[in-house]
Amino acid sequence: MIRRQPVSATADHAEERTNPAARLGFQPGQVVQEIGYDDDVDQELREAIEGVIESDLVDEDYDDVADAVVLWFRDDDGDLTDALVDATTYIEEGGAILLLTPKTGRSGYVEPSDISEAATTAGLTAAKSVSVGKDWSGSRLATPKAAKSKR
Repeated sequence: MIRRQPVSATADHAEERTNPAARLGFQPGQVVQEIGYDDDVDQELREAIEGVIESDLVDEDYDDVADAVVLWFRDDDGDLTDALVDATTYIEEGGAILLLTPKTGRSGYVEPSDISEAATTAGLTAAKSVSVGKDWSGSRLATPKAAKSKR
């Protein structure tokens, strides 16, 4: 009996499984704004995102709208709801926020219930959560389309 491994039709599908930036939905040509950068961020994830979007991340001083926002947030960074509301002002309609928080047991850990509550209060829905590195977890947050179209 021959056992066959399922194979992907293209290399792109394989990359989506191995590259966290691709798994999180980043696409070539997107403008991605980064908020909350500090010495503790995951440089490999940053480089993976830049590789997928084929450009550098733009910083907090970027003065146009972005396709997505990467928000590094630690428990002592202030109010998460405020940070999420602020982040929504930086993105295109239908854009997403990748909220990155330290994993359990790491300095700055944020409780999942706090993330859920802040996202709901900010008018966002959690589309996907994923481990994005040794020290960071990511939550992909999206603005409901109905809410966006009423603005």
